[in-house]
Amino acid sequence: MTTVAPAAVLAALLPPHVHCAEAFGTPSEGLLLPLEEAYIRDRSPRRRRQFATARALARQALGTLGHPPAPLLPGPGGAPRWPTGIAGSITHTDGYTAVAVAATGHHTSLGIDAEPARPLPRGVLQLVSGEAERRALAALPVGHAPWDTVLFSAKEAAYKAVHPLTGTWAPLAAIAVTVHADGTFTARHPHHPHARTGSWGVRHGTVVTALALPPYRAAAA
Repeated sequence: MTTVAPAAVLAALLPPHVHCAEAFGTPSEGLLLPLEEAYIRDRSPRRRRQFATARALARQALGTLGHPPAPLLPGPGGAPRWPTGIAGSITHTDGYTAVAVAATGHHTSLGIDAEPARPLPRGVLQLVSGEAERRALAALPVGHAPWDTVLFSAKEAAYKAVHPLTGTWAPLAAIAVTVHADGTFTARHPHHPHARTGSWGVRHGTVVTALALPPYRAAAA
């Protein structure tokens, strides 16, 4: 059963111009628009539930920006095709689904990610990180958070934020991230020239990370 709640987890990690919606619990199949229904019809029941919950949340968040309900279909690479003038990002993991949207006049792109708040499977950290990143994680307070998962999630958020701007793929190992114990992280994507600061939090057994990129004019300053 899905429980829609005020977006207190995600909204706390993003600037005020970003509009968020989130849901806790098992995704449930909701009402889809005809084009969305046609797209997802042949997928597994689990994927259909995830897709429907995310679209319901996206319409909720977009409604706060004055956008009427409209089909939200994946584009190349799987990221949603947001309405003109909107930057957005979707994430889902066990027990949690969330959406963030903003007018591109405030943020040119957004990246959000959520992961279960437990250590990564054996060997994954070595695949997605460099030695310097692993040393930095080892220096963070023990037991404060699953640092390897925070790092992984921050890299995912950075990838999601940059990919719509460049259209290029980058391995997570190539995205340099430094996690800070104060609830922030710094990310540098190989295809984006500026290091950016994002935020992370652990709530309800879930690691959530978020990165909002400013308009290009501000990024180029």
